[in-house]
Amino acid sequence: MVNNILHRLDIHTGTAQRILSGFIKDQIEKVGMNGVVVGLSGGIDSALSAYLSADALGAENVLAVRMPYRTSSADSLTDADAVIEALGIRSVTVPISDMADALIAQFPDMNNLRRGNIMARCRMVVLYDQSAAHGLLPVGTSNKTEFLLGYSTIYGDSGVAMHPIADLYKYQVRQLSRAMGVPDPVIDKPPSADLWAGQTDEDELGFRYDDVDQVLFLLVDERYTVDEVIAEGFDAAFVRDVWRRVKANHYKRTMPNVAKISQRTIGHDFLYLRDWVGG
Repeated sequence: MVNNILHRLDIHTGTAQRILSGFIKDQIEKVGMNGVVVGLSGGIDSALSAYLSADALGAENVLAVRMPYRTSSADSLTDADAVIEALGIRSVTVPISDMADALIAQFPDMNNLRRGNIMARCRMVVLYDQSAAHGLLPVGTSNKTEFLLGYSTIYGDSGVAMHPIADLYKYQVRQLSRAMGVPDPVIDKPPSADLWAGQTDEDELGFRYDDVDQVLFLLVDERYTVDEVIAEGFDAAFVRDVWRRVKANHYKRTMPNVAKISQRTIGHDFLYLRDWVGG
């Protein structure tokens, strides 16, 4: 029998909000930008990112960009509108169907994975264009569960300038979202990347977020071995598959590796602003 440990993932929402809002404010001040641009999908992750950004910088310094594809759910735009209205942030809608279909149409055998990657990268093209147009920093909307499982697209949803919620499991994203007043319909609907009709995260992954969050918490935060997690009552095949995904997708969580040949190599020995001696 599985020992439900979701309570061990509980966070102090007030402290989390203060840390994450402070992180966003600090990042903007360091680079001297005017604010942030966030891709608002109508889902909980992007909604929470928008709420944190508005809390950190003021609503006037947040631009929400809705980027529907022709198969996107109408509810996604409605839910995004609810967030925009609640926060009083600026918004723009940039459909991506034409730009995505120009490539998709050239490959009749293209599957949903390839289509989804193209859509994710088109959306990031739009975000960086709006970044350049308005002097805004693109803010990420991916959570810790997605990152650990590799459920992201390189130079798509992972290709942003900062990640405010990437250290929150999906369970914790829901906690903080409720505390900050994200609309209930956004929190309660099935998570979806909205890449094709009827697509949901949990159907595509093959398991529930609450289940995988517990396994990931034990493996990553508590440093349990696979066997120790199985001993907690979790299905052995499930635990092994989760850990396989975490290891196989590590490359998605790092910058492209630089081959080291000098004494101080970017990403190896030259890592932080404090390395910039002098000026």
